[in-house]
Amino acid sequence: MKTAEQDPTKDAERPVGTRERIVRAASLLMQRQGYDGTGIKQISTEAGATLGSVYHFFPGGKQQLAVAAIGHGEREFADELRLTLDGAADPAQAMIDCAHRLAEGLRESDWIEGCPVTSTALGTAGRAPDIQEAAAAAFANWRDLVYARLRRAEIADDDARDLAHTVISTLEGAELAAQVSRSERPLLTAGRHLAQLIDLYGPTTDS
Repeated sequence: MKTAEQDPTKDAERPVGTRERIVRAASLLMQRQGYDGTGIKQISTEAGATLGSVYHFFPGGKQQLAVAAIGHGEREFADELRLTLDGAADPAQAMIDCAHRLAEGLRESDWIEGCPVTSTALGTAGRAPDIQEAAAAAFANWRDLVYARLRRAEIADDDARDLAHTVISTLEGAELAAQVSRSERPLLTAGRHLAQLIDLYGPTTDS
Protein backbone atom coordinates (compact mmCIF):
# COMPACT_ATOMS: atom_id res chain seq x y z
CA MET A 1 0.00 0.00 0.00
CA LYS A 2 1.15 3.51 -0.70
CA THR A 3 0.48 6.57 1.42
CA ALA A 4 3.47 8.79 0.60
CA GLU A 5 5.92 9.49 -2.16
CA GLN A 6 8.92 7.16 -2.32
CA ASP A 7 12.38 7.90 -3.70
CA PRO A 8 14.79 4.96 -3.79
CA THR A 9 17.91 7.13 -4.06
CA LYS A 10 17.28 9.93 -1.57
CA ASP A 11 16.75 10.23 2.16
CA ALA A 12 16.17 13.62 3.75
CA GLU A 13 17.37 12.53 7.19
CA ARG A 14 20.45 10.31 6.68
CA PRO A 15 22.74 8.91 4.01
CA VAL A 16 21.40 5.80 2.31
CA GLY A 17 23.77 2.88 1.79
CA THR A 18 24.03 0.86 -1.39
CA ARG A 19 22.07 -2.11 -0.09
CA GLU A 20 19.19 0.08 1.07
CA ARG A 21 19.12 1.95 -2.24
CA ILE A 22 18.87 -1.38 -4.05
CA VAL A 23 16.03 -2.57 -1.82
CA ARG A 24 14.11 0.70 -2.18
CA ALA A 25 14.53 0.65 -5.94
CA ALA A 26 13.34 -2.96 -6.14
CA SER A 27 10.35 -2.22 -3.93
CA LEU A 28 9.30 0.78 -6.01
CA LEU A 29 9.79 -0.92 -9.37
CA MET A 30 7.97 -4.09 -8.33
CA GLN A 31 5.23 -1.94 -6.87
CA ARG A 32 4.78 -0.30 -10.26
CA GLN A 33 5.58 -3.17 -12.63
CA GLY A 34 5.18 -6.39 -10.67
CA TYR A 35 7.77 -9.09 -10.10
CA ASP A 36 7.94 -10.42 -13.65
CA GLY A 37 8.04 -6.96 -15.18
CA THR A 38 11.09 -5.90 -13.16
CA GLY A 39 14.64 -6.95 -14.02
CA ILE A 40 17.84 -6.95 -11.99
CA LYS A 41 19.53 -4.61 -14.47
CA GLN A 42 16.71 -2.08 -14.18
CA ILE A 43 16.91 -2.27 -10.38
CA SER A 44 20.65 -1.63 -10.44
CA THR A 45 20.19 1.35 -12.75
CA GLU A 46 17.37 2.83 -10.64
CA ALA A 47 19.43 2.39 -7.48
CA GLY A 48 22.60 3.84 -8.98
CA ALA A 49 24.44 0.61 -8.19
CA THR A 50 26.43 -1.86 -10.25
CA LEU A 51 25.13 -5.32 -11.07
CA GLY A 52 28.04 -6.68 -9.06
CA SER A 53 26.81 -4.79 -6.01
CA VAL A 54 23.30 -6.18 -6.44
CA TYR A 55 24.55 -9.75 -6.53
CA HIS A 56 26.98 -9.07 -3.69
CA PHE A 57 24.13 -8.13 -1.38
CA PHE A 58 21.60 -10.54 -2.93
CA PRO A 59 23.40 -13.67 -4.17
CA GLY A 60 20.01 -15.36 -4.43
CA GLY A 61 19.09 -13.01 -7.25
CA LYS A 62 15.70 -11.49 -7.89
CA GLN A 63 13.76 -13.78 -5.56
CA GLN A 64 15.93 -12.86 -2.59
CA LEU A 65 15.69 -9.21 -3.54
CA ALA A 66 11.90 -9.48 -3.82
CA VAL A 67 11.71 -10.80 -0.26
CA ALA A 68 13.72 -7.80 0.94
CA ALA A 69 11.56 -5.46 -1.13
CA ILE A 70 8.41 -6.88 0.43
CA GLY A 71 9.92 -6.35 3.87
CA HIS A 72 10.64 -2.74 2.98
CA GLY A 73 7.09 -2.19 1.73
CA GLU A 74 5.66 -3.88 4.80
CA ARG A 75 7.60 -1.68 7.20
CA GLU A 76 6.80 1.48 5.26
CA PHE A 77 3.05 0.89 5.36
CA ALA A 78 3.17 -0.39 8.95
CA ASP A 79 4.65 2.96 10.02
CA GLU A 80 1.90 4.86 8.19
CA LEU A 81 -0.81 2.56 9.52
CA ARG A 82 0.44 2.90 13.08
CA LEU A 83 0.45 6.69 12.83
CA THR A 84 -3.07 6.70 11.41
CA LEU A 85 -4.46 4.31 14.01
CA ASP A 86 -2.86 6.19 16.89
CA GLY A 87 -3.69 9.61 15.51
CA ALA A 88 -7.46 9.13 15.27
CA ALA A 89 -9.85 9.56 18.15
CA ASP A 90 -11.27 6.09 17.58
CA PRO A 91 -10.61 3.13 15.26
CA ALA A 92 -13.69 3.83 13.15
CA GLN A 93 -12.37 7.28 12.26
CA ALA A 94 -8.95 5.71 11.65
CA MET A 95 -10.45 3.58 8.87
CA ILE A 96 -11.73 6.70 7.11
CA ASP A 97 -8.39 8.45 7.58
CA CYS A 98 -6.41 5.45 6.32
CA ALA A 99 -8.57 5.12 3.21
CA HIS A 100 -8.11 8.82 2.47
CA ARG A 101 -4.34 8.56 2.83
CA LEU A 102 -4.18 5.52 0.56
CA ALA A 103 -6.34 7.28 -2.02
CA GLU A 104 -4.15 10.38 -1.85
CA GLY A 105 -1.00 8.32 -2.35
CA LEU A 106 -2.45 6.54 -5.36
CA ARG A 107 -3.66 9.74 -6.94
CA GLU A 108 -0.30 11.44 -6.43
CA SER A 109 1.46 8.51 -8.12
CA ASP A 110 -0.90 8.77 -11.11
CA TRP A 111 -2.46 5.46 -10.03
CA ILE A 112 0.64 3.34 -10.64
CA GLU A 113 1.87 2.72 -7.08
CA GLY A 114 -0.49 0.39 -5.28
CA CYS A 115 0.42 -2.14 -2.62
CA PRO A 116 4.10 -3.14 -2.99
CA VAL A 117 3.49 -6.43 -1.21
CA THR A 118 0.57 -7.56 -3.35
CA SER A 119 2.06 -6.38 -6.64
CA THR A 120 5.26 -8.32 -5.95
CA ALA A 121 3.71 -11.48 -4.56
CA LEU A 122 0.88 -11.97 -7.08
CA GLY A 123 3.25 -12.64 -9.94
CA THR A 124 5.02 -15.38 -8.04
CA ALA A 125 2.06 -17.37 -6.71
CA GLY A 126 2.81 -21.07 -6.69
CA ARG A 127 6.46 -20.77 -7.71
CA ALA A 128 8.27 -18.75 -5.04
CA PRO A 129 7.35 -19.93 -1.52
CA ASP A 130 9.79 -17.55 0.15
CA ILE A 131 8.10 -14.56 -1.47
CA GLN A 132 4.66 -15.87 -0.53
CA GLU A 133 5.79 -16.34 3.06
CA ALA A 134 7.15 -12.80 3.20
CA ALA A 135 3.86 -11.44 1.89
CA ALA A 136 1.84 -13.49 4.38
CA ALA A 137 4.01 -12.17 7.21
CA ALA A 138 3.45 -8.59 6.01
CA PHE A 139 -0.32 -8.96 6.01
CA ALA A 140 -0.19 -10.63 9.44
CA ASN A 141 1.78 -7.71 10.88
CA TRP A 142 -0.69 -5.18 9.49
CA ARG A 143 -3.57 -7.20 10.93
CA ASP A 144 -1.83 -7.24 14.31
CA LEU A 145 -1.60 -3.44 14.30
CA VAL A 146 -5.32 -3.11 13.58
CA TYR A 147 -6.17 -5.80 16.14
CA ALA A 148 -4.19 -4.02 18.86
CA ARG A 149 -5.99 -0.73 18.17
CA LEU A 150 -9.38 -2.42 18.28
CA ARG A 151 -8.55 -4.11 21.57
CA ARG A 152 -7.52 -0.75 23.05
CA ALA A 153 -10.99 0.41 22.08
CA GLU A 154 -12.43 -2.42 24.20
CA ILE A 155 -13.68 -4.51 21.30
CA ALA A 156 -13.86 -8.21 22.25
CA ASP A 157 -10.84 -10.33 21.34
CA ASP A 158 -12.49 -12.62 18.78
CA ASP A 159 -14.33 -9.73 17.18
CA ALA A 160 -11.15 -7.67 17.02
CA ARG A 161 -9.27 -10.49 15.28
CA ASP A 162 -12.03 -10.98 12.72
CA LEU A 163 -12.35 -7.26 12.13
CA ALA A 164 -8.59 -6.91 11.64
CA HIS A 165 -8.75 -9.52 8.87
CA THR A 166 -11.70 -7.71 7.32
CA VAL A 167 -10.00 -4.32 7.48
CA ILE A 168 -6.78 -5.37 5.75
CA SER A 169 -8.54 -7.52 3.15
CA THR A 170 -11.03 -4.77 2.35
CA LEU A 171 -8.39 -2.06 2.05
CA GLU A 172 -6.25 -4.29 -0.18
CA GLY A 173 -9.16 -4.99 -2.50
CA ALA A 174 -10.33 -1.39 -2.52
CA GLU A 175 -6.85 -0.13 -3.32
CA LEU A 176 -6.60 -2.47 -6.30
CA ALA A 177 -10.06 -1.41 -7.51
CA ALA A 178 -9.11 2.25 -7.13
CA GLN A 179 -5.90 1.70 -9.07
CA VAL A 180 -7.64 -0.09 -11.94
CA SER A 181 -10.49 2.43 -12.14
CA ARG A 182 -8.22 5.44 -11.51
CA SER A 183 -10.71 6.64 -8.95
CA GLU A 184 -10.61 7.31 -5.21
CA ARG A 185 -14.18 6.11 -4.79
CA PRO A 186 -13.48 2.41 -4.00
CA LEU A 187 -11.14 3.36 -1.18
CA LEU A 188 -13.26 6.15 0.25
CA THR A 189 -16.36 3.96 0.17
CA ALA A 190 -14.47 1.10 1.82
CA GLY A 191 -13.23 3.41 4.57
CA ARG A 192 -16.74 4.63 5.38
CA HIS A 193 -18.19 1.13 5.48
CA LEU A 194 -15.35 -0.22 7.60
CA ALA A 195 -16.01 2.62 10.05
CA GLN A 196 -19.69 1.74 10.17
CA LEU A 197 -18.83 -1.91 10.73
CA ILE A 198 -16.46 -1.17 13.60
CA ASP A 199 -19.06 1.09 15.21
CA LEU A 200 -21.36 -1.93 15.49
CA TYR A 201 -18.96 -3.71 17.82
CA GLY A 202 -19.15 -1.58 20.91
CA PRO A 203 -16.99 1.10 22.47
CA THR A 204 -14.65 2.86 20.09
CA THR A 205 -13.10 5.57 22.25
CA ASP A 206 -10.06 5.05 24.48
CA SER A 207 -10.61 5.25 28.19
